[in-house]
Amino acid sequence: MNRDGVLAVGLMSGTSADGVSAALVRIGPGRTLRVLAHRTDPLPRRERERLLSLGTATAAELSEANFRIGRRFASAARRLLRSARILPRRVLVIGSHGQTVYHDSGRHTLQIGEPAVIAEETGIDVVADFRPRDIAAGGQGAPLVPFFDEFVFGHAPRPRALLNLGGIANLTVVGGRVLPLAFDTGPGNCLIDEAVRLVTGGRRGFDRNGERASRGRVDRDLLLRLFDHPYFSRRPPKSTGRELFGRSYVEGRCGSVLRRRPNDAIATLTYFTARAIAEAIARFVPVPLEEVIVSGGGALNSVLTRHLEWMLFPAAVRPSIVYGVDPMAKEPAAFALLAVEAIRGRTNTLPSATGARRAVIAGKIVRAGGRP
Repeated sequence: MNRDGVLAVGLMSGTSADGVSAALVRIGPGRTLRVLAHRTDPLPRRERERLLSLGTATAAELSEANFRIGRRFASAARRLLRSARILPRRVLVIGSHGQTVYHDSGRHTLQIGEPAVIAEETGIDVVADFRPRDIAAGGQGAPLVPFFDEFVFGHAPRPRALLNLGGIANLTVVGGRVLPLAFDTGPGNCLIDEAVRLVTGGRRGFDRNGERASRGRVDRDLLLRLFDHPYFSRRPPKSTGRELFGRSYVEGRCGSVLRRRPNDAIATLTYFTARAIAEAIARFVPVPLEEVIVSGGGALNSVLTRHLEWMLFPAAVRPSIVYGVDPMAKEPAAFALLAVEAIRGRTNTLPSATGARRAVIAGKIVRAGGRP
């Protein structure tokens, strides 16, 4: 690494499949990382619906989607670099998480977005398909972002938590010389998003700034039904996805309330999401927290964050932008870091987060260059 560090791009599409997020980062010596630029390219409604239906797709449909999404990811990387006025030859590597089609914790997982297409269309080496290597080593294959959390925030003298509110909410505890602890607490935005899609017939994909939740009231009976799932009492390490917390979860537990009182259902889902996070911290985090640093799309939902502020008191709840990381840039920035470590042959997973037997070099490398 030169004195100024290296440039890397990270690409991510979350469980909600609402867009492709890209981040350009500079990784320097001394465990320094700076986000230089980021953007999220929304996916059209039809594309999002096609992605969310891939769990029951044929082999031909999966194969076609893999290449189609690879082209979308490549396009997102090119647009990011053009907007940042960075030539591709200056970028060491692209780290692409891809789009999760299916994730069965600790058994098997599938992310699509063909890295060979990304490498060919950008001219940059690509590291992708990070989860299988951890599963092969006995881990859950998730969460992977805690490696980034420990790298960037692990120097704190007292324990603090990093909470990412994507489709699924995941928590990392670092600092204070404690062994990093990380796990998925359960739903992040996924149930709220599904409810909004059902109420609007797919015209809206999320509750912007908690507008619908702010007009509803929490239904206590519905809240009890939402907590009726064994995942919440399961001890870490653990991870989850839309396979557990998707449309069927919303329809099965919220159906009648959602039809009769949609804003009450969305208010209850928002409260439930915050409560599940707070109870997971109370139950599974063995040390007091000084602060909780929030990222992901859920950080933009003021109703959700207000719930978290009073539920997690006296820990201070702060957005990640306070530390120079935009809430929407953290996950793609994390995969940029994982890619840099992988291409240098260094481990990039935390066994204490995934439950693996050991740290591994996660990700498969596709080289863009080479002579004919």
